[in-house]
Amino acid sequence: MRGTQTINSKGHLTIGGVDTVELAKQFGTPLYVYDTALIKERARQFKSAFSKHSGLKWQVAYASKAFSTIAMIQLARELDLSLDVVSGGELYTALKAGFPPERIHFHGNNKTQDELELALQAGIGTIIVDNFYELQLLNDLCRDRNQRINILLRITPGVEAHTHEFIMTGHDDTKFGFNLDNGAAEKAVRLAMEASHLDLKGLHCHIGSQIFETEGFVRAIQLIYEYIERWSETGFQLEILNVGGGFGIKYVESDHPLFIEQYVDKIVAAVTGESERLGMAVPEIWVEPGRMMVGEAGTTLYTVGAFKDIPGIRKYVAVDGGMTDNIRPALYQAKYEAILANRAGEQADEEVAVAGKCCETGDILIKEARLPSCSSGDILAVFCTGAYGYAMANHYNRLPKPAVVCRLCRTRRSDACCPP
Repeated sequence: MRGTQTINSKGHLTIGGVDTVELAKQFGTPLYVYDTALIKERARQFKSAFSKHSGLKWQVAYASKAFSTIAMIQLARELDLSLDVVSGGELYTALKAGFPPERIHFHGNNKTQDELELALQAGIGTIIVDNFYELQLLNDLCRDRNQRINILLRITPGVEAHTHEFIMTGHDDTKFGFNLDNGAAEKAVRLAMEASHLDLKGLHCHIGSQIFETEGFVRAIQLIYEYIERWSETGFQLEILNVGGGFGIKYVESDHPLFIEQYVDKIVAAVTGESERLGMAVPEIWVEPGRMMVGEAGTTLYTVGAFKDIPGIRKYVAVDGGMTDNIRPALYQAKYEAILANRAGEQADEEVAVAGKCCETGDILIKEARLPSCSSGDILAVFCTGAYGYAMANHYNRLPKPAVVCRLCRTRRSDACCPP
């Protein structure tokens, strides 16, 4: 059990004191359920980890690509976080939620002219520039509008994080950013400093996702400073260093992520140490937690339906969702753990494969789930689905997207997650 998850007197899983079986009856399944208390605790932990370093400037930006709804963005605003968006759609959601535009950071490797114009019109705080095309386009748009914008340059440091190959973003062979070792980053710095309507404030890097160690962050920071030292004649001043996100969470028992404070302490130590080595002022440090902020706060509820037992091979238990509401197992071979929400206290005495209902052989949510012997109508709760479940949901086979419920929804339905 995680966060505010408990088992009540009926033997039902509860989240935040709410019976998940009753939620399934009220809203149907599949259903995403969010524990907002855990999201608030994660934000508090990040703030506390940075605040103990006196004199340090910092920002914690929620990476909204992990889970973006009006209610979630409103919660990020209430928690005094900054916000990372990666598309015009995410920016639109943030603005509709009333998020302060000056605290919005706009990412993306192929921002369109319309998206950049929306960002400029809204007066967002920072655009993270990803390539030379965007650098020129953004300066031209700002010149036409007689407007200036703060930018960071996304740098590819050449560090491979210990994660799945499809979610590694800091190594050399990636679509993101300006590479350090081939001169692209230095050229981008020079062009940005010469640009008439762009204010280069610093650099950004993101080395991957679901990272369980700090060595990758430290090495990326060291490499960036090594190159900054080489760029001394450019006059570039590092005011902001954004080291991205990627902090891992505990999906299954074999996962061993670090505490938030451990990640932050190593990042701060590396930045301050490298700054002192070069005789530079310590820049403002930004991080972008997404999965770490919402991943463990989300639980998906399903209703068990059909079965297929292949003696000596495998037993399949089918549920009413699948790769349409959680594509990560098919895309990343992601692993999850689950229980029967309506029989939460019972012994798990059977190993089964939890199958989705899509017409795809690979639609398997959990290949080896330990559960009590299931019956049709049981409610299956899959844990840690708060990041990239709803965000990556799709209508394959014309299946509808599930609803989302959280504490905000139950008290402020008019502008919350759930569809009417």
